[in-house]
Amino acid sequence: MPRTADDAETRRALWRSRRGMLELDLLLLRFAEHRYGGLSEADQDAYLELLRLDDWVIWDWLQQARATPPHLARIVALVAAEAGVQGEEDRA
Repeated sequence: MPRTADDAETRRALWRSRRGMLELDLLLLRFAEHRYGGLSEADQDAYLELLRLDDWVIWDWLQQARATPPHLARIVALVAAEAGVQGEEDRA
């Protein structure tokens, strides 16, 4: 069952979305505030796994500078879509 905004795990996810890299902090916090509560449990779990990774790894995936592992590809795409991040092919 997906977690709600009042759930302790959701509050932890919001807190952990605050990162050392300002750009990533803004993207992840916005995503967590707007979308986390509405995600499926599997997507919420994937987001929590994403938050355990290094900022530069997440940033590279969001910028499509590095291949995203298949099991995290969906959550990375959801975060990127929420933020309006475009891949290299979309910037031309």
